[in-house]
Amino acid sequence: MGVNRQKTNPVNLGFPAVSPAAASILAGHEVPPDFPREWYEFVDPKDEFHTFEVDITWLESHYNCMFGTDACHGIDASRPEVGCCVHGAYMADEEDRDQLFDAVKRMPAKYWQLRPAGVDSFLERAEAGSAGDELEPWLEWDELDGEDGEPEPALKTPIVDGACVFANRAGWETGVGCAIHQWAVAEGQELTVVKPEVCWQLPIRRYEDWEERPDGQEILRTTIGEYDRRAWGGGGEDFDWYCSGDSRCHTSPEPLWKSQQTELTALLGEEGYEVLATYLRAREKARQAGAEFPRHPADPHQTRG
Repeated sequence: MGVNRQKTNPVNLGFPAVSPAAASILAGHEVPPDFPREWYEFVDPKDEFHTFEVDITWLESHYNCMFGTDACHGIDASRPEVGCCVHGAYMADEEDRDQLFDAVKRMPAKYWQLRPAGVDSFLERAEAGSAGDELEPWLEWDELDGEDGEPEPALKTPIVDGACVFANRAGWETGVGCAIHQWAVAEGQELTVVKPEVCWQLPIRRYEDWEERPDGQEILRTTIGEYDRRAWGGGGEDFDWYCSGDSRCHTSPEPLWKSQQTELTALLGEEGYEVLATYLRAREKARQAGAEFPRHPADPHQTRG
């Protein structure tokens, strides 16, 4: 006589079973990346042909960066002290490059452990207008895939001893972590102005693309979501660990849409952020009144409104 056994569905890891990402998920350190998410879409109050699409499941989570603590294991297990700074930061555009130049010029040397020896002389030449096409000592040429998938030249911060040139190591007087971030926090500088764009956006990711509506009108769609492993490209699955899916990094007393207000305002504009915040305040009140909304699976222990 046959025995009816209950069928079990395998867990969708979201990554190859042999990858470091899958190993971290199976070990219970992270949640799988594919789960139901709620999205809120609205038109930019300042531009009728610009639409925002926002992952509110992520923005209502209580994620917070644990860099420099025991909860941050780093994306490379052999270098946990440098967190996710193992890769250099690619410049988004000329404005990004110019802002980094200004930050280096104004940041006191005491904050930067791996400050290249030629920085001061380069700044003097640049100030005198004699630097010409000389590349900044804190940048190098690399490649990134363009829109057509073909590699294109791209500027990035170089890697020194296995991490970004701006990443301070253990024992430095201002502490472990990004030199620019430490200076900005200590001396009241705006992070969205002094840090490279890709760095200050984390843990939020912005993706933009033009699309044609069914009526033939072309619009810009800006998607704001979780800067998860996949946001790093194909190499994200090779990280030994990643923070956004780890419950130990979901301990903020406030949801992301509040704790990252400055960053979201820079991404959405003041009017756009207010549209988003008005909607999320209403959800917050509804939750406090007993309504239930889906939560980020790394955030289940949170009971805050």
